[in-house]
Amino acid sequence: MTITTLLVANRGEIVCRIFRTCRDLGITTVAVYSDADTDALHVREADLAVRLPGAAPADTYLRGDLVVAAALAAGADAVHPGYGFLSENAAFAAAVQDAGLVWVGPPVKAIELMASKTRAKELMAGAGVPLLAPVDPATAGPDDLPLLLKAASGGGGRGMRIVRELDALGGELLAAAAEAASAFGDGEVFAEPYVERGRHVEVQVMADAYDTVWALGTRDCSLQRRHQKVIEEAPAPGLEEGLRTRLHDAAVAAARAVGYRGAGTVEFLVSAEGRPYFLEMNTRLQVEHPVTEAVFGVDLVALQLRVAEGEPLPELPVASGHAVEARLYAEDPARDWQPQTGALLTLEVPDAPGLRLDTGYVGGDTIGVHYDPMLAKVIAHAPTRTAAVRLLAGALERARIHGPVTNRALLVRSLRHPDFAAARLDTGFYDRHLADLTAPGAGDPATAALAATLAEAVRATEGRTAPTRFGAWRNVPSQPQLKRYRSEPDGTEHAIAYRTPRTGTPEPYERDGVRAVSVTPDRVTLELDGVTRHFTLTRDPDPDRDQVHVDTAGASYTFTALPRFTDPATRTDPGSLLAPMPGTVVRLAEGLVPGAVVAAGQPLIWLEAMKMEHRVLAPASGTLTALHAAPGHQVEVGALLAVVQEDLGPAPVTEETA
Repeated sequence: MTITTLLVANRGEIVCRIFRTCRDLGITTVAVYSDADTDALHVREADLAVRLPGAAPADTYLRGDLVVAAALAAGADAVHPGYGFLSENAAFAAAVQDAGLVWVGPPVKAIELMASKTRAKELMAGAGVPLLAPVDPATAGPDDLPLLLKAASGGGGRGMRIVRELDALGGELLAAAAEAASAFGDGEVFAEPYVERGRHVEVQVMADAYDTVWALGTRDCSLQRRHQKVIEEAPAPGLEEGLRTRLHDAAVAAARAVGYRGAGTVEFLVSAEGRPYFLEMNTRLQVEHPVTEAVFGVDLVALQLRVAEGEPLPELPVASGHAVEARLYAEDPARDWQPQTGALLTLEVPDAPGLRLDTGYVGGDTIGVHYDPMLAKVIAHAPTRTAAVRLLAGALERARIHGPVTNRALLVRSLRHPDFAAARLDTGFYDRHLADLTAPGAGDPATAALAATLAEAVRATEGRTAPTRFGAWRNVPSQPQLKRYRSEPDGTEHAIAYRTPRTGTPEPYERDGVRAVSVTPDRVTLELDGVTRHFTLTRDPDPDRDQVHVDTAGASYTFTALPRFTDPATRTDPGSLLAPMPGTVVRLAEGLVPGAVVAAGQPLIWLEAMKMEHRVLAPASGTLTALHAAPGHQVEVGALLAVVQEDLGPAPVTEETA
């Protein structure tokens, strides 16, 4: 049949990406949305949209019955699941088909066979696909360490733990099972050997109903945080031709073993010695599919639709060049990857040949607490790996991204790291290099703060004809003035002196080698020791934040204006535990009530935000004198959760446990 109206059972970036192909093919698009996504980009881009009441995924995007009802109400004749949520849920796929709708995905049986990693491994062993031997946790000994615990269902790093000491195995099993049950409704966990310095290499497959199975090359996805991918590329660099062929053959065998149809990905772990081991098969489109599209010159979504309509695949395309993708997250890598929320003021990535932007956000949108913190994917394609990496790093560096903290600087530094440039890749990359990659850079925030000061002076004096009076003293513009800023998020303060001469253009005060060439509220040009630099300024529209974003070649800065005179700020009582992010309190430590004795570093409160779980730890040993948190409570960043009396230790810290 011919698909005319397609509902995408998802949200955000992947929906916008699928809609792009639908527009090219003349297919009417239908979105579903939660209350939190009422004004989301994927809703604004849809031809039709159906509300799913509520905000939590369990009440909205994970309600297959509501999604099917929405498709029928909107007159859709097909459903595409995207990735995540219900994309690998066999019951949902069956419900879609039972409702008389076309399922743009693999057969229900294939999803069922690959849904459990343990059952999938048994099936792959029969198909001759190389595997890691499973380990029974009950009989594991020192020689079995390190172990990797994994949730049998789901993915995205949830329910995954590395165990290096036998004494920790029991506790980690319980924690992994609890997280898996919470995330996927299935607490089954299994163990296998953890391969040190292994590479995550995967093969894109595409199959039709006419016995054609493509292996569309390899992708390397080794750069990961919390077992979730950050940078991906195709083809996987540095693989011997024999290994590449073996991976292709194993992926095709895996697809044939389950009678696969449509787009899927077979994931492998490749040891440092070059031995591949099957990890899992994702029976859906992958987040990183654009790098394969760029290298092979195909539209995988269009091919999914073609296969769903019963058409055969065309001739296998030929690969050309190299592609690299970076995931732009609203998170702070220097602070344990804490997710960030709030208003996204600006999101602008340069447009150039070879560059592609897939996003579910635009400037002016709000990043909420309920969903994944990924803002966008930036993809670069070029004839060589070196050229693609350079193109991507340059595009990210020149991008204008204002609002919550992002991992943009980490991405640029990662792409330019010597190990990445030399394709020395493995899943421990960030374990080894994170401290260096998040250390303060070699930029010049003081000069950027000077540019902000001069621009603000022009903005403040536009239309003013007389000097300003404050109480008993007079602010004379021609005399030196002082402006104070705090760099975000590191907290460094800058005191900038300037004066405004009779020309009316503010200029630096007592800054040798610095000359203001031109100054407007939005753009400042400075000459620094004979070199001209340009600064673009964007003010946050929220006056309560009083922030300004400064972009210049190779660097971006965010400053918060401070009072001219130091104000004795209200101080947080010692021992106060503050929410490090907006989120939901999911549980408290057993027996945690006022009067309870706690130990330094003891987990007291668990928060969940943006699909990740965080622990709030006791800052020091003492007595809990106040408790303001309870399971189910929604809290804002900085909210007082509890107080531990007497011990004047460091501020509370969080440990990400997702």
